[in-house]
Amino acid sequence: MSLLKSLGVVTTALMLAVPAVSFAQSERDVGKEEANRELVVDFYNQFFNDHETEQSGKVLAEDYIQHNPEVPDGKAPFVDYFAGYFKENPEYKSEIVRSAADGDLVWLHVHSTNGDQDQGEAVVDIFRVADGKIVEHWDVIQSVPEESANDNTMF
Repeated sequence: MSLLKSLGVVTTALMLAVPAVSFAQSERDVGKEEANRELVVDFYNQFFNDHETEQSGKVLAEDYIQHNPEVPDGKAPFVDYFAGYFKENPEYKSEIVRSAADGDLVWLHVHSTNGDQDQGEAVVDIFRVADGKIVEHWDVIQSVPEESANDNTMF
């Protein structure tokens, strides 16, 4: 038997042995998703725009997980890190351009700047919410260039 025919037999056998996987999503709870989105948006505006770290930090879980390699895990280390950052960068702001929620995840598309002359950064922040607390965060950050190869903005 040729190698290709042998591989075909093996592939067919494997396909029959592996159960089908369903990616069907359970029914969405739009009310809970909207509550999660509002929780994150309110937190984000208080924390990153008003620099109100203590009060807004109350919605962070104690064992908050941070995926940005420059920021520590945990609620207290996160709050301490940004309290120091805002003290050194009082003009730092993050304008939420759009937001969305799906299940326990909330996405923010943000334009962050550090003063009026700063072109800033385009940021996508992703938060996971559980039991009314922000428990986990990921981000993707890209500098806004002075010139672009197209006429589209990053926002």
